[in-house]
Amino acid sequence: MTEATLNIIDVLLVEDDPGDVLMTREAFEHHKLGNSLHVVDDGVEALAFLRREGQYAGAPRPGLILLDLNLPRMDGREVLAEIKSDENLMDIPIVVLTTSSADEDIVRSYKLHANAYVTKPVTFNRFVEVVRQIDQFFVTVVTLPR
Repeated sequence: MTEATLNIIDVLLVEDDPGDVLMTREAFEHHKLGNSLHVVDDGVEALAFLRREGQYAGAPRPGLILLDLNLPRMDGREVLAEIKSDENLMDIPIVVLTTSSADEDIVRSYKLHANAYVTKPVTFNRFVEVVRQIDQFFVTVVTLPR
């Protein structure tokens, strides 16, 4: 196996905006990121995926979570708190990827143990580049728990 093969991970995108989902998928395709991208559109589904409940019984354990804050049913702040307080999930890195640049959201996310906070760029090209940089950092630069 090559080093690149060893670093392939499953990424869970928790995002309710179809446009942002599409841009994230395109970023993965455009940069030929080898990671598998799984998408759920709200916080309740995210926790079901992570806990392998119901339709997600066979879901892989993600090596990285990209989490929007503003989600239906259970918002990203609640999801972040739930994941980071769960002994079985707390070690999964979470990047908050959201439109909010409010100081209170940034501070609260880090207090809830987010690993990074990224404000979504407004242009497509910049968004694609940011997703590529997140992927590169968490897949090739840092060592993640297995």
